[in-house]
Amino acid sequence: MTGFRLGYVPGVTPAKWARIWAERLPRVPLELVQVTAAEAPGLIRAAEIGAALLRLPIDRAGLHAIPLYVEQSVVVVPKDHLITAADEVTVDDLADELTLHPLDDVLEWDGPPGRVIEDRPVRTGEAIELVAMGTGVLVVPQSLARLHHRKDLTYRPMVGVPESQVALSWPEDSTSELVEQLIGIVRGRTVNSTRGSTPATKPQKPAAPRKEGAPRKGAKVSGPRGKKRRR
Repeated sequence: MTGFRLGYVPGVTPAKWARIWAERLPRVPLELVQVTAAEAPGLIRAAEIGAALLRLPIDRAGLHAIPLYVEQSVVVVPKDHLITAADEVTVDDLADELTLHPLDDVLEWDGPPGRVIEDRPVRTGEAIELVAMGTGVLVVPQSLARLHHRKDLTYRPMVGVPESQVALSWPEDSTSELVEQLIGIVRGRTVNSTRGSTPATKPQKPAAPRKEGAPRKGAKVSGPRGKKRRR
């Protein structure tokens, strides 16, 4: 059987869902394809991938999207930075900090707090390298901070800034049986759920055995015949 291609953006970890897919649909290979946030919607529309785990907001023209979970935003700093003394960081705490704003930023805002550096790195990975060099700090979803983990860097939760919402998206005009199965998996439905699978038919109750000599249901019953009179 033809497999299914599932795209996912950096930081999102589809491993758990891929494992459940393999258990439920062992004859349908699931191919995981890492894509950038910018290209994911276009790849779905072009049918290059069947669906994608991505971050909202997106241009939903021709696409369905169901939110799955919200990611905490964090600020990435060197381990010896003063900010590490705090359990969580506010926007005001970054007012005097030089802040990096990569071109592939996934947070929905006009820009990060602090004194934003005009020369913007192209990718988040490059921004992480600049944080390690002491150039500035960086605000990203926690999953991206973990993805680009370095021993010389750490991060703290941010409050008062946008958070990232991860969603499953697929073509609006193509909710196939495999997509329904995927929706059920990411939403945590059990294997016995009737949604996303062929509904089980209700077993018919076996007919009770007919007593010997008893008439069949619907059969016409005649009365006893009388004896003919002798003439």
